[in-house]
Amino acid sequence: MIALLRYQAALLVGSHRWLPPVILYAAFLAIGIQSGGPILDAFGYAAVGVLPVAVWLTRICVTNEPPAARSCTATAAGPGRAHLAGVLTAAGAGLLLGLLGTALVVLLSDPHSAHHVAVPVLPATVAGLFAVLTCLLTGLAIGALCAWPVLRVPGWGIPAGLLGSLLLLVLGGSPANAAMTGLVTGSLHGTITVPWLPAAAAALFAAAATAAACALASRRS
Repeated sequence: MIALLRYQAALLVGSHRWLPPVILYAAFLAIGIQSGGPILDAFGYAAVGVLPVAVWLTRICVTNEPPAARSCTATAAGPGRAHLAGVLTAAGAGLLLGLLGTALVVLLSDPHSAHHVAVPVLPATVAGLFAVLTCLLTGLAIGALCAWPVLRVPGWGIPAGLLGSLLLLVLGGSPANAAMTGLVTGSLHGTITVPWLPAAAAALFAAAATAAACALASRRS
């Protein structure tokens, strides 16, 4: 698996297809993270941006190989393992972006709530990191379900991924929405709620979606 991860990472870096999602996330942070803004609001904003970027990165990583190269990799390592390596590579890239976004929030934001109640930085950062992880895992799940081999028609993947991202950000029952809402609500009252349960739900969702995609990859290769 380590060799597969190195291979997928080299493919991602060499293809330069990572540039658009990275630029998108950087622009998202530049617009929404203001110097001196409430720290919990900023953590929620940074986490939200990770979700569509994770969807995009997952689609890139699981479709980065030409068909002939994909067949060779699947033959050598097994189609399920090869597909899993692509999803894990996207997870690593998304996590790196999320950590950078979190660091930017810590550097620029004011450790106070929206009503100027002092907010301890370390617990707020832990809550922000869990929110990033929740949105990342949710995005990985959507990306895995909106790409080959689940969707065999490439043109359907992009609108399905966009729709899935939007729904899981606005629907009250989704892990990403729960994590974001917890931070924004906490900013109003100066309280910190670490989104343990949303993160756990997102992890189960990502694991189930990835397992289904890998199983289909084994069948359809």
